[in-house]
Amino acid sequence: MTATLAADTAATTSARSRGFVPALEGMRGMAALGVLLTHVAFQTGATSTSVLGRIWERFDMAVAVFFALSGFLLWRPHAQAARGLGTAPPTGNYLRHRAARILPAYWMVVGAVLVLLPGASDTAGLRVWASNLALLQVFVPLTLTDGLTQMWSLSVEVAFYLVLPVLALAVVRLRGKSARWRVPAVLGLALVSLSWNFLPVPTPDAIHADNWLPAYLPWFAAGILLAELVDDVHPLSLWRRIAGNQLLMWTVALIAFLLSSTDFGGPAGLTRAEPWQYAAKMALGAIIGFGLLAPLVLGDRKHRWLESSAAATLGRWSYGIFLWHLAVLSIVFPVFGILPFQGNFVHVLVLTVAITLPVAAASYALVEEPARKLARRMDRRKSERKIAAVEEPEPVLPGVSDPVGIGATRVG
Repeated sequence: MTATLAADTAATTSARSRGFVPALEGMRGMAALGVLLTHVAFQTGATSTSVLGRIWERFDMAVAVFFALSGFLLWRPHAQAARGLGTAPPTGNYLRHRAARILPAYWMVVGAVLVLLPGASDTAGLRVWASNLALLQVFVPLTLTDGLTQMWSLSVEVAFYLVLPVLALAVVRLRGKSARWRVPAVLGLALVSLSWNFLPVPTPDAIHADNWLPAYLPWFAAGILLAELVDDVHPLSLWRRIAGNQLLMWTVALIAFLLSSTDFGGPAGLTRAEPWQYAAKMALGAIIGFGLLAPLVLGDRKHRWLESSAAATLGRWSYGIFLWHLAVLSIVFPVFGILPFQGNFVHVLVLTVAITLPVAAASYALVEEPARKLARRMDRRKSERKIAAVEEPEPVLPGVSDPVGIGATRVG
């Protein structure tokens, strides 16, 4: 253990120096395509085929990768602050950036779908509009509508954004030497949240509590755990080598994925799973998310494909791919004369990808990136105002001499 500490410290230093990990952006793009694939498979009937059908269906586990990515990226500043390696962003700044990242592009999709897509616009009353715009679909019955049904996961993710500052406050005292207890705390949160689906939570008709944030906390916790491990060098050299081994961890993730494709991870189709199956699916999703991401941030090897310009581009467009692909899929069938649930999986997949990518690119260039730049400008203006307030000269009272330059600009 001691003999490997220097190498592990070097690996950690390398990880610290990479505020942006290119491979994670590429993985985000792959996850977006995974979500697209599973929806195409379902709507073409490919999920009903033997063996492969369950595989296509379980590509919905790409959502676990999305959640783990969010857990890692958003929690890492808090994990670093606990170890004296930086400061966590103020809550106001954090929420403003999350809103800028999520809401403008999302609202544009909601407006376009509820106005232009026949299957959605025909039934879009005030309740559907309000719940979708406010990302409350998982709480309001019968408001997941055509072209927007995938947004349940965005509702869960936004709930995590809101809860994250509370979670950070709950462990804020675990700093310095006490930071070693943060990993057990995260593991405890994940294990406790696996019991959520066994609780008799009262819900309205057509609403299920297994679509709420507590059910999916294990998937976020996988990323939070990774954020805690990446900068913790003391007792973790062996675990770091294991988690950073790409062949091993991706094999584990593959096994977990295959297990999730059986009845252990839930029944086929839209049949509701038993509570133990939900818990198993959440546990397997956490393993998949952690297993796919850990080598990217803990390992030292290059990930050529995930770090390529093509993968990086898909990563930048990933949010637009997620937002628009079901609306695109809804129009592919009538425009190209293809009947839903009657096959043509590959044909529909190619058409959906080919149309979704330029739409996602436009979303990124025209909506997402300008909104993010606006949030950054707001941060700079806020910082400039604070600096100006600190540096503003103090007035000199009439009749009082100024022998030491009190009226001059002061700092601090």
